[in-house]
Amino acid sequence: MLLVHAPPSPFLRALLRYNNHNHHSSRAFFLSLSHFTKSFSIATRSFSHSRWSSLLPMNGHGLAAGVSSSEHFTGDWYSVPELRLRDHRFTVPLDHSRGSHSSPKITVFAREVVAAGKEEQKLPYLLYLQGGPGFECRQPTESSGWVQKVCEEFRLILMDQRGTGLSTPLTVSSMSQFKSADELADFLKHFRADNIVTDAEFIRVRLVPDAGPWSILGQSYGGFCAVTYLSFAPQGLKQALITGGIPPIGGGCPADSVYKAGFEQAIHQNEKYYKRFPQDIKIVQELVNYLAEKEGGGVALPSGGFLTPRGLQTLGLSGLGSSAGFESLHYLFERVWDPTLVPGAPKKISYNFLSSFEKWLAFDTNPLYALMHESIYCQGSASKWSANSIRTEVEDQFDAIRAAKEGLPVLFTGEMIFPWMFDEIHALKPFKDAAHILAEKKDWPPLYDVQVLNNNKVPVAAAVYYEDLYVNFKLAMETASQIAGIRLWITNEFMHSGLRDDGNKVIDHLLGMLNGRKPLF
Repeated sequence: MLLVHAPPSPFLRALLRYNNHNHHSSRAFFLSLSHFTKSFSIATRSFSHSRWSSLLPMNGHGLAAGVSSSEHFTGDWYSVPELRLRDHRFTVPLDHSRGSHSSPKITVFAREVVAAGKEEQKLPYLLYLQGGPGFECRQPTESSGWVQKVCEEFRLILMDQRGTGLSTPLTVSSMSQFKSADELADFLKHFRADNIVTDAEFIRVRLVPDAGPWSILGQSYGGFCAVTYLSFAPQGLKQALITGGIPPIGGGCPADSVYKAGFEQAIHQNEKYYKRFPQDIKIVQELVNYLAEKEGGGVALPSGGFLTPRGLQTLGLSGLGSSAGFESLHYLFERVWDPTLVPGAPKKISYNFLSSFEKWLAFDTNPLYALMHESIYCQGSASKWSANSIRTEVEDQFDAIRAAKEGLPVLFTGEMIFPWMFDEIHALKPFKDAAHILAEKKDWPPLYDVQVLNNNKVPVAAAVYYEDLYVNFKLAMETASQIAGIRLWITNEFMHSGLRDDGNKVIDHLLGMLNGRKPLF
């Protein structure tokens, strides 16, 4: 759930006040960002140096611990079991290409995490890039899993990507402030990997001592961001770890290829699911028939949305791609129907199921995911609702109503966003027009520089999951072949959620590939 914590008013005033005078003190003030290049052109080979070097403070040193400026506020240390944490808030330009003085400002939040007792140790920094798009980092409640492993040797930075968590969150309510869909779409265009990486560099040079390079760990969409980082700011990186997140990097919009592969993998995962739980074939068929026969082709959801057969199929987004997803989906269907308490009472879908359906998808708390999902594949081309277009090519296999009537298994879809979701999901309805504008937008800037990746010098290790529903294996391998020096751990031991399921093993394996414990041959 997204939480909006209001900071004390003195902090807000400091955060909103930017210094407009020329100062020569290199300890407190930083170079203007106004000379950022506006173009993100891949053809400009001097791009990387000119854009990112402008983020450096005047003396090339990070802000001293505990010191605040109008750009960076540091909180006090606090504790959870076996960890010590402190909060950082950075005031950054919404549009980095316009510079710090001409662009509106947003806040980016980052949580610093160390093992208890290591607060003052000189530890190397590691930035975690969360999956998404549009999801914040989970708040640590104890030292466990991959966080515990990372904190054995690193100072971990959990950055809420812009628009999520405590980083100027774009929620259903906050986005309602925009007066038109055009204004909202114009705002949202700044919330992709290019600006996320620029935020990370802004933070690095203010946080890491001597503005030194740091390591990064990118999970899922965070891995996409990591490859953007390798493309445009490799000088900021010591090493990169990627788990289930190697993106397609071709020009234009490779979304069609992504979704063609996605539907193929979804069919495979459906087959596996129904082999595990064959009793669910009839349960889902019965539910689809019930929905199709209702007036309007569905039933009302508790929030005010509408559940239809095609909406039901979207449960595959979470249910088909992670460990315990099959089990969770099966148990969800165990409680589809209300019991008959009064003889002759009509059959009815239980409130429990309808409520669980809405919580399963989380669009009410993270609408940015739906709005920006297809744009993460776009470079100089529009997505044009790619998943919806590709679905028409495979509709004979994904027609839920026909399948139910003919006694065939109803197939769930995978990681796809469809235009009709902005009609049927209550939380997304206000953003329907903005979503259509983004789907037709053609002038998306580049996200990757293939020439830079071909000449990559940053050590990179990546876990590639063979049966990944969300990041297609074949497309990931095509991109990996373009990143010089990358080391791959290809496995079917884990699904997309490998980092969550056994983070200790995954992190240990990837670090071992980079520090010599896992031989090259």
